[in-house]
Order: sequence, then C-alpha cells, then structure tokens
Amino acid sequence: MRFLLRRLGFFVLTLWAAITLNFFIPRMMPGDPVSAMKARLSHGGHVVDVEQLRAMLQQFGFDPGKNIAQQYVEYLRNMVTGHWGVSIGGTLGAPVTKLIGQALPWTLGLVGVTTLLAFLLGTFVGIIAGWRRGGFLDSVLPPMFVVTSALPYFWVALLLIVLFANGPHALLPNDNNYDIGLTPAFTGPFIVNVLKHAVLPAATILITAIGGWILTMRNNMITTLGEDYVRMARAKGLSNRRVMMGYAARNAFLPNLSGFAMSLGFVIAGTILVEYVFNYPGLGHMFYSATISTDYPLLQALFLLVTLAVLICVLLCDFAVFLLDPRARAKG
Repeated sequence: MRFLLRRLGFFVLTLWAAITLNFFIPRMMPGDPVSAMKARLSHGGHVVDVEQLRAMLQQFGFDPGKNIAQQYVEYLRNMVTGHWGVSIGGTLGAPVTKLIGQALPWTLGLVGVTTLLAFLLGTFVGIIAGWRRGGFLDSVLPPMFVVTSALPYFWVALLLIVLFANGPHALLPNDNNYDIGLTPAFTGPFIVNVLKHAVLPAATILITAIGGWILTMRNNMITTLGEDYVRMARAKGLSNRRVMMGYAARNAFLPNLSGFAMSLGFVIAGTILVEYVFNYPGLGHMFYSATISTDYPLLQALFLLVTLAVLICVLLCDFAVFLLDPRARAKG
C-alpha cells in the first residue's frame, strides 16, 4: 500500500509540473496568436485591425488582454473540466476536442499498432539472440537492426517512397490515409485501401524502432543468464525452452517493460516526421500544424494528452512490475 500511495503521489506531482510547463512553453515560443492570425487573415491588400483580432480571439476562448496569472488559473480550470476551447490556427473556430477526436484513431491505428508490433518482434528476437549468444542470429540481426534504428525517420520514409511509391507503376500510395473520393465506411474495399496507405509509414516506424528493442532485450538476456537461479534451473535438468522462457526471459523482460510504457505513452503524440512526410492526418501532423500556426488551445490539449498518456502508462507499468517481481514487493 505504501508503494502504491508513493507512486500515486509522484503521479499527481509530475502531472501538475507537466501541466504548468504545458502552459508556459507555448507562450515562450517565437510569435503570438494575434500576429499569426493577422498574417493569415490579411491578404489581397486587406489589413485586419488588431483590436478586431483580439475580440475574435476572446470569442474563441483566448484572451490576450488578461495577465499571465489570470490566464494560468483559467487554463488550469479548463484543463481539468475538459473545456479545451476552439482552434485559433489553421482550423479557425473548430472545437479542439473534435479535431483531436478525428485524428486520434488514425494515430492509434498506425503508430500504436506498429509500436506494439516492433516491441513484440524486437523482444522475441532479442530473447533468441541472447539465448544463443554468438550464433548466426545473434551475429546478423542485432547489428543490422541497430544500424536501421539509427537512421532518421524522414530518410527511411523518403527511401521507401522512392522504392515503392514512385512513378506511374507505383506499388503503394505515399499520401494521406485513404484515396480521395472514397467515403469512409466499414467495408472491405475501404479497409483494404486504408491498409495500403498505412504500409509505408508503418514500415518506416517498424524499421527504425525494432533495433532498440532487440539490442536491449538481448543484453538483458545475457545478464540474466549469469544469475544463480538460471544456473539452478539448468542444474535441475529443466528443458532449454522452460529455462529460456520461464526463468531467463521472464526476468529479462521486466526492464524492457518500463521503456515500452514510455514509448506507448508517446504514441499519442504520433511520429511527427513520419506523418508529415506521408501527409498522414494523425496527431503528429496536427502537432506540426498547431506549432506553425501558434494555435495555443490545440497545442495545450495535445501536450496534455501526451503527458497523461505517458504518466498513465508508466504508472500501470510500475503496478505491473510490483505484481510480477517479488523484489519490488519486498522493497515496497
């Protein structure tokens, strides 16, 4: 119980600190929403009056006339109650919750599934490579995937576009989440079209993410294989498979779980470069657009979602380790 209370207290304190930073960081960025909106609306020789812009921003829930303390108190109240306002950027006047609701499923479907797949495949390959240290699998796959994990996201994405989505005989699409003109529906043709559009961005994430999981799990396995309980299991005459999975892999997996919790939390942010290169309408692309247009309400809501996702995933990971690892329960 003391462990749980300590972790919950840390969660609340970290959440407050992150929410506070979430308020100040956008306001420390170059530019301000008044200037950004004025530049967007002033075209064809027409200049928008600054006072008109301020009045418009007040209608959208952003009042630049209030001092920083008043804005902070109002911001905390809105964050807690879920009144996240409306966009003051490129999607002027659209409710922030609606915009996020439209983009979130695409990010969860693409980045979430791919992150989970990279973790599972990387962990499995790392287990085998560590168990058969010095073998063919250990000599080839970890070094190869470590190199791929060091490659920039955008470079891998552009390379895949050149190889598979270039020219009149392109094998796969390289833009958007489905073909323009299709009506979204839960039908076979539409689902197939969505999957075709997700192949290249998913492959980009998988190629650049799997290497880290392989190397981490392999090193954990090698360390665990030297423990006394693994030697004891072998001395008892247990099968290699049982020793590998029931003793070595089970304990080597726990450190990886914390890293996976962090990566799973950051799924909410999306992979910004990947979504931008493929023009994929997820939260990563929305982050970029909101930053360019100085859209405070949308930026703050997105940062809040990322913070909550990371903290909740880490908290659940701590609880899982507490339940799975007797050493953690002894310390708690």
